[in-house]
Amino acid sequence: MSKYDAAQAELEKQLARLLQRVGKIEGDLRQTRDPDWPEQATQAENDEVLAGLDQMSRAEVGQIRAALGRIANGSYGVCLTCGAAIGSERLNAVPSALACRTCSSEARRDA
Repeated sequence: MSKYDAAQAELEKQLARLLQRVGKIEGDLRQTRDPDWPEQATQAENDEVLAGLDQMSRAEVGQIRAALGRIANGSYGVCLTCGAAIGSERLNAVPSALACRTCSSEARRDA
């Protein structure tokens, strides 16, 4: 039993929810357009929003899969920037965190 079993379970639940959302968005984007021109304009605006949500969801899916990979290979909970342990509070708040609080704060300051 790994000390990250709870994190893995939570990440897997998040991944399942996101994949379901992505599937629904894809289905919505494939719907046939209404023949009414004003309605098509509304649908085009909605499709732009859905495409943005799809892009964000897919990015999050990638982050979660990467975190699950780090759990599998034993590097989960290690800051990719400095190599220090990522605090459990941070991992609880952001299970897919790549950096410790210090490195994450420095990266935000530098941006």
